[in-house]
Amino acid sequence: MIFITLGSQKFQFNRLLRAVDRLTASGDIDDEIFAQIGYSDYRPENYRFKEFLDRQEFSDMTDRADIIITHGGTGAIIGALKKKKKVIAVPRRAKNKEHVDDHQRQLVKEFGDLNLIYECDDCDQLGEALKKVKNMQFDSYQSNTEAYIASIEDFLKK
Repeated sequence: MIFITLGSQKFQFNRLLRAVDRLTASGDIDDEIFAQIGYSDYRPENYRFKEFLDRQEFSDMTDRADIIITHGGTGAIIGALKKKKKVIAVPRRAKNKEHVDDHQRQLVKEFGDLNLIYECDDCDQLGEALKKVKNMQFDSYQSNTEAYIASIEDFLKK
């Protein structure tokens, strides 16, 4: 199953939803798809969707998914990696009014350079990305949360 999550900020990401709809309609994607579309106003015709999911629904969808397609938000990417999911990240673009700037391109590149995710900057390459990701091996995400907490605790003990 493929889970698409587009975050909860007040920006549309119609470009990505349309690309997945085209790939599904053409038969290039035959996996079950569910999308959390956020503030996008495009309504997919070939797969199920909901604007927003509550915390439990989101967790359940993430657990069920083999592949997560997401925008370039740090929280969405790290959440998927913590659950050991294969991630395709498509950064939002300012020129398409999907965000205020192009910082997601930088974030996605960094995660890609670490071999944690598959970066897909162009929605026209999404079909190829899906084919590749199914057979790719990624490095495991290692959280630094415990190290940060230990550092703070050590500081407070002084």
